[in-house]
Amino acid sequence: MAERRLSIQHGRVIDPASGLDQIIDLHLIGGRIVALGAMPEGFEPQRIIDASGLVVSPGLVDLCARLREPGLEHKGTIESETRAAVAGGITTLCCPPDTNPVIDTPAVAQLIRRRAKTRGQARVLPVGALTKGLAGLQISEMAALKEAGCPAVGNADRTISNTRVKRRALEYAATFDLTCFLHPADDDLSEGGLVHEGRVSTQLGLPGIPEAAETVAVARDLALAEQTGARVHFRGLSTARATEMLAEARSRGIAASADVSAHQLFLTEDDLYGFNANAHVIPPLRTARDRDALRAAVASGAISAICSDHRPHEPDAKLAPFPQTRPGISALETLLALVLELVADGVMDLSSALARVTCNPAEILGRATLGRIEIGARADLCLFDLKERWRPTPEHWLSQGRNTPFFGRELQGQVHYTLSNGRVVYQRD
Repeated sequence: MAERRLSIQHGRVIDPASGLDQIIDLHLIGGRIVALGAMPEGFEPQRIIDASGLVVSPGLVDLCARLREPGLEHKGTIESETRAAVAGGITTLCCPPDTNPVIDTPAVAQLIRRRAKTRGQARVLPVGALTKGLAGLQISEMAALKEAGCPAVGNADRTISNTRVKRRALEYAATFDLTCFLHPADDDLSEGGLVHEGRVSTQLGLPGIPEAAETVAVARDLALAEQTGARVHFRGLSTARATEMLAEARSRGIAASADVSAHQLFLTEDDLYGFNANAHVIPPLRTARDRDALRAAVASGAISAICSDHRPHEPDAKLAPFPQTRPGISALETLLALVLELVADGVMDLSSALARVTCNPAEILGRATLGRIEIGARADLCLFDLKERWRPTPEHWLSQGRNTPFFGRELQGQVHYTLSNGRVVYQRD
């Protein structure tokens, strides 16, 4: 149950959606924000949180986090991964449909939501499958998936090579006003590749994935979005050219958006030296030019959201020779700190950076009530010290997956409290 009456006092409240940025008190009843500023008449808080020196922001909304349940519980569970999420200030996260079984029926979507409600600490929104079994052959029952609580549909990392099927899927999704999460990769050009095709792949002798694997897919999907009127969202852009294509399409009124994985804004192909398996990700880390272009696109708003792209693995998945390792980073606990590092690097101001992980992803999902601090809104909040520096270590890591290249790296911005529906779900010791 949410704490009935709670006050958060003396914090710097930042709500990117409204432009609010001031030291002001918040008052909560029954999991909702009922007042900003002075206490309402007759309000007697059961708990007071002193937020002096802390930023109070909306809880983060993460568009892509694999929780591994159901089907791969040896890598992570809804319980373990949502516990890690709230430690990073994340109160809402989207689970891609490539679970086992696939989220292509209402029963699976409802199973995940039910488990998250009983075992989880954060709100979990399942993304429904765009095609049955993610096989790319038959479109799914999207109306039923939407009814079961899926705010979007997608095919996870599995592409739909048949353009006719993809067109029909986008048309069907548009009928039900569902956002389509699209994986921008051409299977034929990506086949067999492990890392970015370029200087480092040649030096390491690893098969590459060319830039064209992404740009060809983006070009096709933008054409289909224009043809069908569907609302498309590119999940995880990684190249400079793709960001240019997206910006041009948006300028012509095509309903397209995109996010970028936080690690793509800091790491490059050079981080692969030494066959660093924790830098093995899909899409691959690309060049410094691509990284800088992604940062510029995030700053301009051409890329409107940053996500964790959380993929926890068991230790063995990263211990094999590089070609046999599994791609992905355990990333929930570093998402906010990396976003704040963009502020420290002068890429954008604090409110704009927070918008990329709060109100913007909520808008992409069509859930405008999330990611905001306003009267009547759910009390999903993150309280953090903007200046406090820390280093992630395996000993203090909460995710079941410890596959991150950021262990030992000094980061800025430490979460002190996370509230979900007015309930304190994380408090720093």
